[in-house]
Amino acid sequence: MERIKARAIALKKISTPIICEIPYSNNAIGEFEKNFEHNENSKYLLRYPTIYIVNDKVKPDKYSVYVGETNNIKRRTAEHLQDDVREDSFWKKVDKSTNSKMFLIGHDHFNKSLTLDIENRLMHYMTGVDAVELVHNGRSNQQDEYFTSDELDPIFREIWRKLREKNKKLFPLLSVIQDSAIFKASPFHKLTTEQIEAKDTIILKIEEALNRDRTGQLILVKGEAGAGKTVLLSNLFYELTQMSADNSDNSILKGKTQTLLVNHDQQLKVYTQIADKLGIRSHHNLEIVEKPTKFINDHLGKSKVDVVLVDEAHLLWTQGKQSYRGKNQLDDLLKCARVVVAVFDPHQILSREQYWGVDKLNQMTLDAMSDGNCVELHNQLRIAGNSKTVDWIRTLTDDQEIKNIPTDSNYDLEVFKTPQELYERLKQKSLNEDAGISRLLATFDWKYIDKKKPDNSKYWNVTVGDFSMPWNLQLPQTKTEKHRNKGLAWAEQEQTIGEVGSTFTIQGFDLNYAGVIIGPSVKYRNGKIIFDKKCSENTKAKQRRTYEGKKVDASDMLLKNELNVLLTRGVHGLYLYAVDDQLQQKLLAAQKGMLEND
Repeated sequence: MERIKARAIALKKISTPIICEIPYSNNAIGEFEKNFEHNENSKYLLRYPTIYIVNDKVKPDKYSVYVGETNNIKRRTAEHLQDDVREDSFWKKVDKSTNSKMFLIGHDHFNKSLTLDIENRLMHYMTGVDAVELVHNGRSNQQDEYFTSDELDPIFREIWRKLREKNKKLFPLLSVIQDSAIFKASPFHKLTTEQIEAKDTIILKIEEALNRDRTGQLILVKGEAGAGKTVLLSNLFYELTQMSADNSDNSILKGKTQTLLVNHDQQLKVYTQIADKLGIRSHHNLEIVEKPTKFINDHLGKSKVDVVLVDEAHLLWTQGKQSYRGKNQLDDLLKCARVVVAVFDPHQILSREQYWGVDKLNQMTLDAMSDGNCVELHNQLRIAGNSKTVDWIRTLTDDQEIKNIPTDSNYDLEVFKTPQELYERLKQKSLNEDAGISRLLATFDWKYIDKKKPDNSKYWNVTVGDFSMPWNLQLPQTKTEKHRNKGLAWAEQEQTIGEVGSTFTIQGFDLNYAGVIIGPSVKYRNGKIIFDKKCSENTKAKQRRTYEGKKVDASDMLLKNELNVLLTRGVHGLYLYAVDDQLQQKLLAAQKGMLEND
């Protein structure tokens, strides 16, 4: 108990970090050391572990950045500018630049583990900064528990605050960075114990398959929406690129090839941004991040890639479509690679062309499990609510039942009487920088035809009574807005607060607050939620398809999955309105705690 009290007092008394900005050169570091050695804080920058951020202004308000930690900044600078400069293009540019500077950061509580954790977190945040074009380092160094690990958050916040005082472009508000999709999918997220164990298992399985010269090996990563699958895959992808580099000491993975695939345009933008910012993707290897169809068409029947990672593998096609002429994209990927790591959630299959028969789905899982190649994530990392809130959402989506809405001080779950009231609350949240990105979503129950204008309206709209708002990706943008939004996902673009998102733009992404209009295809009858495909405009979900020689109607499953995706987007809040009167009244009664089943 005394030790706990002592730690609490110590946390309250955490001192201010020491930060100096220095031109980046051997001469400048030598001069700084000579002038600073008699300063009362000299030991914290010259003899303690330190963190340094080398930044080179490559364009107006655009930077290349290196984040590192060291016990001897003078020696480390010499290594970068004398040794690394010979083979590393980043350091060659820094050496020749007249704009390169360094922030040297010290603190009286710094130790090796803490500096490695802060280094990792700085890389995480720097990848989400618009002004940063490249984050160079080549490693991920998150630490497990250590004596001062509880000081990480307060010390990091103080470091960022002081850095922001020196350069607001390079160090914007933390809340602004946290809203970016690239930040949320960054490989530098501190993984949970479950994610670390999953990653270690996957790498071990990849090494085993490559070492034994196996081909067509499937490693299945399963987990519900919000379980942290994308962060795990992003971290795994980055680590594999480091292990396969020419200077790697991993004898099995060194020189091996890997590609990350995702069949989702919005998510592809995010992974491409990450790969560009971390220097993983260049004009020599643009195909390292791409869509499955192009990859299959380029590689099927040719030389195999060593490792293929597939995010949102439930979006892979199980029938021919457009330029894909095969029958099952996952089967074809297994023919193109020695190892395929597929992140798969059957509850997020949204379209008939992604439909799997139950037997084949179960067999795929059983085969992976029998080989020890099935990794499952169970923790809910997206929804910040308590277990009762998570259970309420899961009961509604999985069991199609409604219980009384629980009390939760950490999560805002509210049912509104009109869609306009819902939108006004959501818009209010979106204007608050601390509240983060908030967007309106809806089930696909209102017509929308891509690249075609409606006859009697300017836009394809979601309309409920007097409320009307255009579907996503329709509002016009100025040239400036188009330039600013280039590469950004739908939810990150400012004008989209005036649009309604669908599953096809929001799947795979977080919102701080999600407002969902549950359209007429979702009804409440005889004590259960049911799905009425006649009221849906989602042809990809309601139309039958031929599967293994038989006509299949998977609309109930696909519309249920659509609702599941929409209701699991909100990190801090979920706002609801239902068009079906019986469902709306049931939700309002649940909000008042008037249901007998709870």
